[in-house]
Amino acid sequence: MTEIERRAIGIVDDDQAVRDSLRFLLEVVEHPVETFASAAEFLAAGPHDLACLILDHHMPRMTGMQLAEKLHSDGSSIPILLITGLPTPALAARAGQLDIRVLEKPTDEEGVLHFINAARSRDHRH
Repeated sequence: MTEIERRAIGIVDDDQAVRDSLRFLLEVVEHPVETFASAAEFLAAGPHDLACLILDHHMPRMTGMQLAEKLHSDGSSIPILLITGLPTPALAARAGQLDIRVLEKPTDEEGVLHFINAARSRDHRH
C-alpha cells in the first residue's frame, strides 16, 4: 500500500449513525477512516494529513460549508465532499466556487466511492 493509500478519509458529521455507516462502507473497501462529531472537534484535533474530507452540511455551531470555507481560507486544498439533505442553488454555487463536490442525502455508495477514488487519483498527480 502506498503512502497516499494509507492516508485516512476524514468524516465530519454530528449524526453518529451516519458516521458509523460511512466508516463501515469505507473500511469494507479498505480505506482507513478518521471520524469527528463536529467541525470544532475536527479543528481541535490539529493538523491532518487526510486524503479527502466528507462533511455533513447541517451541523450545529459550524456548518460543513463554513468548515470548508475556513479550510480553504487557511490555504488547504484537501478534496471535500459536502453531503446535505437540502441542497440549494446558493449552496451548490458556493461549493462550485471552492471546487467542493455536493451529494444529496441519503448519499449513494457509488457517489461517495467515486469521489474518494477521484481524490486519491488527484493526489497521485501532485
